[in-house]
Amino acid sequence: MPINDLLRHPGRTGITISPDGTRIAFLAPWRNRLNVWIQDLDGNSAPRCVTADDTRTVSRYQWTADPRWLLYQQDGGGDENWHVFRIDLENPDAPVVDLTPFPGATAQRVELRPGRPGRAVLQLNARDPAEFDLYELDIESGALAVLAESPGAGATSMIAGDTVFTQTLHADGTWELWRGSDRIAAFDGDAYPIGVYPFEATPDGTGIWFGSYRGTDQMHLGRLDLRTGVETEVDRHPSYDLDTRGQVFTSLPSPLIRHRRTGELLGVRYQGMRMVVHAHDPHFAEVLTELRSLCDGDLGTISSDVEGRRWIVSFLHDRDPQTWLYDHETGESLLLARTTEHLDPDLLVPVKDIVIHARDGRSVPAYLTLPRGASNSERLPMILMPHGGPWTRDWWGFDPTVQLWANRGYAVLQPQFRGSAGFGREHMEAAVGEFAGRMHDDLIDAVEWAINSGHADPERIGLFGGSYGGYAALVGIAFTPTTFAAAVEYVGVSDLADFIRSVPEYAKTGLTNNWLRYVGDPSDPEQEADMLARSPISRVDEIRSPLMVVQGANDIRARRTHSDSIVGKLRQRGVEVDYLVFDDEGHFIVNPENLLTMFCAAEQFFATHLGGAAALEDSAAG
Repeated sequence: MPINDLLRHPGRTGITISPDGTRIAFLAPWRNRLNVWIQDLDGNSAPRCVTADDTRTVSRYQWTADPRWLLYQQDGGGDENWHVFRIDLENPDAPVVDLTPFPGATAQRVELRPGRPGRAVLQLNARDPAEFDLYELDIESGALAVLAESPGAGATSMIAGDTVFTQTLHADGTWELWRGSDRIAAFDGDAYPIGVYPFEATPDGTGIWFGSYRGTDQMHLGRLDLRTGVETEVDRHPSYDLDTRGQVFTSLPSPLIRHRRTGELLGVRYQGMRMVVHAHDPHFAEVLTELRSLCDGDLGTISSDVEGRRWIVSFLHDRDPQTWLYDHETGESLLLARTTEHLDPDLLVPVKDIVIHARDGRSVPAYLTLPRGASNSERLPMILMPHGGPWTRDWWGFDPTVQLWANRGYAVLQPQFRGSAGFGREHMEAAVGEFAGRMHDDLIDAVEWAINSGHADPERIGLFGGSYGGYAALVGIAFTPTTFAAAVEYVGVSDLADFIRSVPEYAKTGLTNNWLRYVGDPSDPEQEADMLARSPISRVDEIRSPLMVVQGANDIRARRTHSDSIVGKLRQRGVEVDYLVFDDEGHFIVNPENLLTMFCAAEQFFATHLGGAAALEDSAAG
């Protein structure tokens, strides 16, 4: 299967319905970039592209309460300075308006206000790069009004009803919620490495729905009473965590499914190795039963009109992800899109969930994907794929990277090592102090499992990972140099202390419960020395396996200097290193031509060093 077919943009994706139920919006290619399109549901009008970004894919958009206006967010070349733009759907000739035109600033948490149509609230660091103030945005006029200035670095504000509340993060990692000078509640920061999530005000403004661990290892849904500070349980799954993927991947939905008009809770998402949705509303329970009959995949994004009549639901699926329109009044349904309609599903392979037992007895969930027709005892070349974060996870569904490697004859193993989010608090916190330690042991134990199970050839094991996964790949070839025959890492970190020092100012206070707790504080000489010992840069002399490094020049997280340093030192020693730098990318490589170049190079690299297949047309394209 050509790489270009596996990586190409879907014809339609990210489909949602307008509040009045008359139109859909979706992402589709325009000049080789995903842009926002709209189309009438009733009638025969042709789809119309309403954004015109030919430099970078648009990934975030949302309807407003007035179906005339659509909002979307975009950064510049991957610099993560997100601006909010407005589209006038009634005037095709009207220019797109930048509603946050502040150079160097970034807008976060853009939320519509059900009780105030035409208004949105957002966090913006235009006044001070290190502090986020709370603004209310008048969508039609573009006027921004400050609701609350941040009281200091690390503090943010939110609004519930008509009252502003402040969230503060203290040096010991404790999160606190305040109304003026009154402390409402405190949250154990150890349970929330990257912040309390979800954290959403109830429609009446008297409470907060949030992810809670009270009385259980699994994150469930709690409600905090803003008058009394008392927590009550709303819903839980006996063994799954709330689906928190949207905290990191902001284009993914909240675990809370809410009514389009009222904001009331309709359902709750839980993510185990597969997705489970609990209904919390009788009408939605009826809808959910009908939606589940449309596809055997897992429910993804769900949207409806304000009356709850017309629904659009996307389904995650390892071989055939789909999006459907369902009319609850008539019972009619319509397949709107198949994400991989250009691919033969018979050439794609299933993704299986398994459990691996680490050397200390810990159960490590994992996803295993085998090439089509492979037997369970066939010793295949294998690619180990540690995910990024590390406070996130992989999930079941179509992954073009996984399918590419499987199509080229590799077994693909994705362990959810300790530190991964979504498998209970204890599993996540077991990673404290274990970078390049037991977190890496989990990966090595996964390799041993694959070898002992007959899936993998011990002489042909490769690593492929980005961000934290890139760090894990470097650790793999630096700390266990005889295990891996080759590695590809993109936007990975080789120097932990320098990485922590170089994060943007607005993110530094947020390091307390994640990098500082799990890895260390580089301002402390003893901790800095330990961090260096856990950094691949300290073991360059141990690396002997061929390495491919991919870097976005605009990356504000894993800076280019990290990659330059490790590549330079390896080349001085004569170790084989391929190095790709993309000048128009940041921490996420998204432009199609760059992805094609990257994966064509990686395909040839692995074919050379692991013995998998490579398509001639792909190498020519790369």
